[in-house]
Amino acid sequence: MAIRMTGMMSGLDTESIIQEMVAAKRTKVDKEKKAQTKLEWKQDAWKELNTKLKNFQQKYLSNMRFSDAYTKKTTKVSNSNAVSVITGANAVNGVQNLEVVQLARNAYLTGESIKDSNGESMNLTALSKLSDIDSSITAGGKLKFTANGETKEIAVDENTTISDVLNKLKEAGLNASFDEKWQRLTISSKESGEKNGFTVEAEGSSGLAALKALGLGTTNKIDVKGQDAIIKLNGSEYQNSKNSFEINGLTITALAANPGEEITITTEQDTDGIYDMVKNFLKEYNELIIEMSKLYNADSTKGYEPLTEDEKASMTDSEIEKWESKIKDSILRRDENLSDVTSGLAGIMSAGVTVNGKTMHLFDFGIDVLSYFEASENERYAYHIDGDPDDGYTMNNDDKLKSMIANDPETVISFFTGLSKNLYAKMTDMSKSVNGYRSFGSFYDDKKMKSDYDDYTTKIRELETKLNAYEDKWYKKFSKMETALAKLQSNASAVTGLLGG
Repeated sequence: MAIRMTGMMSGLDTESIIQEMVAAKRTKVDKEKKAQTKLEWKQDAWKELNTKLKNFQQKYLSNMRFSDAYTKKTTKVSNSNAVSVITGANAVNGVQNLEVVQLARNAYLTGESIKDSNGESMNLTALSKLSDIDSSITAGGKLKFTANGETKEIAVDENTTISDVLNKLKEAGLNASFDEKWQRLTISSKESGEKNGFTVEAEGSSGLAALKALGLGTTNKIDVKGQDAIIKLNGSEYQNSKNSFEINGLTITALAANPGEEITITTEQDTDGIYDMVKNFLKEYNELIIEMSKLYNADSTKGYEPLTEDEKASMTDSEIEKWESKIKDSILRRDENLSDVTSGLAGIMSAGVTVNGKTMHLFDFGIDVLSYFEASENERYAYHIDGDPDDGYTMNNDDKLKSMIANDPETVISFFTGLSKNLYAKMTDMSKSVNGYRSFGSFYDDKKMKSDYDDYTTKIRELETKLNAYEDKWYKKFSKMETALAKLQSNASAVTGLLGG
């Protein structure tokens, strides 16, 4: 910044004089900057509101316009210790009888506790040799394990360890372990069911000796069977290798066998689920419509404008925040775009929906706005459900919505499906792309606002350039005046010197 020496000869405060002269033109710059700041705040307010509108459309309307969103069902069982049930969308409503005959089981073989030739307990590990148990085990024997149609075999000799046998069992697709605490070998199939049984065979005297030494038996071949689950549903028998059955939209899992016990399964529409869906939808809608009404009906802030840097310099931070908050809170007051969105949503909500040839409204389901005198100015578009225990206005009214869901869920679903479709279509139309004004998904003229903001930036830059030029012009004029006065004073001094003054 150039250093300007002014007023030295004239004695005038030329700095103050010039600043006073350019003050009027600086006011024009400040005016444009304040207008740009208000536009920026308006953009921010709309961005926040736009996000809430889109979330409402996607979170609720996007799903609720399809009947599948409401077809939630629930199933109750008379003995939850014996069976659990998961209800699918295609499950048929009604009462059914169930009997759990038997559970599915894995094929399971637990060996006897391993003892030495004298019948004494041993202290073996998985690395112990079979010949440590029975010294008669030498080369020439085999153990064969068959599971899932595949056979694995291991040759037995005096160096074969328990670990070698375990590894071969696992290769055959079986679970196998050795419990060192109890000195027992355990073998089981990986899956339950009859088809998942397995066999253990011994060949040769050493093979049979090895089988005996491991506590698995005294015969050359051991057949181990799994077990299928068997249930009877409405008298019809179902058999499966697992304890879960998928039947007519129900996933039934047997937990305990109770042959002869009749268990009742009751499938019905999840009325609470439908009610909660409608209630949550209305809650979100009310919050949105009330907020928009408050923004539109905000108190006037006439006389309040964004602060310049010079104005902020004389205020505290809290004073600045309070001042600016007052403007921001009313930035969408009487906004035409906001009025259109609010009216558009309210219009669809109050309009009828055709169900089975009959036009129905929200009030037919015990849902309505409060009377003009009951509702505050900003809550006149908000809806209340009769009998809602969370609503102080209508909690004592008869709960018509719950009653209709219980007695005629199809009508309720058809109505709210239609209402959601209408709202979704309206919101899509209000947020469609308009060339030069708004982009797709925007409920306000975001493109136009961005263009106007950029125009302000250009205009402010031009005004500041002119202001600086105007200011420089006057500094130059005063500088010339000072120079002239200096020359005049110099000439006067010379004349005085010649005259002997």
